[in-house]
Amino acid sequence: MSRRTPLLLVLAALTTACAASDTEEAQLARAQEIHERVLTIDTHDDIPGSFGSDETNACNALDRQVDVPKMREGLLDVAFFIVYVGQGERTPEGNARAHEQAIQKFDGIHRMAEVQCPDQVEIAYTAADVERINAAGKLVVAIGIENGYPIGNDLAHLADFHARGGRYITLAHGGHNDIADSATPRGDDAEEEHGGLSAFGEQVVAEMNRLGIMVDVSHISKNAALHAMRVSQAPVIASHSSTRAVADHARNMDDESLHALRENGGVMQTVAFDGYVKIQPPERGQALQALREEFGVTGGRGGMDALTEQRRAEYDARMEEIRQRFPGATVADFVDHIDHAVELIGIDYVGISSDFDGGGGVTGWDSAAESLNVTHELVRRGYTEEEIAKLWGGNLLRVWAENERVAAELRGTAAGN
Repeated sequence: MSRRTPLLLVLAALTTACAASDTEEAQLARAQEIHERVLTIDTHDDIPGSFGSDETNACNALDRQVDVPKMREGLLDVAFFIVYVGQGERTPEGNARAHEQAIQKFDGIHRMAEVQCPDQVEIAYTAADVERINAAGKLVVAIGIENGYPIGNDLAHLADFHARGGRYITLAHGGHNDIADSATPRGDDAEEEHGGLSAFGEQVVAEMNRLGIMVDVSHISKNAALHAMRVSQAPVIASHSSTRAVADHARNMDDESLHALRENGGVMQTVAFDGYVKIQPPERGQALQALREEFGVTGGRGGMDALTEQRRAEYDARMEEIRQRFPGATVADFVDHIDHAVELIGIDYVGISSDFDGGGGVTGWDSAAESLNVTHELVRRGYTEEEIAKLWGGNLLRVWAENERVAAELRGTAAGN
């Protein structure tokens, strides 16, 4: 008996391992089937100023996280390419520069979709366009605007942005602007300037409602987000935010804000941005800062480019050591945020975003090509196909269509007066 016991234990262990393997294979197969059937929307993919040029032709494979080949590989159906302009001087000259930079990015997106590969992609102007374009076998390009700064003080810019395809606007970004307070004040910014939205900000929200541009509360302060949800006549979105209960970062939404979002009928597009998904200990930041100072790369990418090949290899090796000591966020960590939001406010108010090419990405979902891994993790956790369809795009389309309905109603009322 004593001789057979170890063998029985081995057989039992092998049986358990095989069963687990079978379960994993079955889950992956189911995830692949679901992923092929559901409409997948990523609401935040950043682009450079050169987007749409011959050098940055996203119809081809690029050294970026999102391009047409990667979207095809990962079965990512819809990408919101972002017209982002960083916060600058709030002067007539600064506003004019911001507007010019925004138009340059709009033009780049249109050139990509209409000149470089119109046989592969098409811009969606309505929620119905998304489903029509997808049914035709093309990838869908949608446009979001990150930071209301290019609006300046001129509400007329909103109608122009809408005509160019802009379908949401993040009211502020890093630093306060004339519309709203930021969740991340910069420089000499006071902790709060407006205490939420400014009076002009309320006018911006009203005009966005009238046009059918979704109000985006990511990046703005909690008070500004709650203010926007109170005054908006249409559901808002948080285009790329996660949950503060899981990771206590200023860019994430706390439970009070999530409850307000549900009351508003909006949707939080959970973001796979490593630093918002998982809070690292201070030692990691200190190690990174020391490494950058030692190699003289504190100035950003330009500093990296100045390194010799040998020094770059040394830097990369040391960086990998830091990553090993302090592992980054994973797809499982990312889905923890989805779980919390779903448990708190329900499946109808939660979506998915990446912030790719703007700092986003976690281990397992670090480019559009790896999008199946998100669906696989959702299947592992018991989400049904109907629920996964809502998370990957159904909820966002509901909010988009409702904004269109409210806009039509508001314009009808105005016309009747």
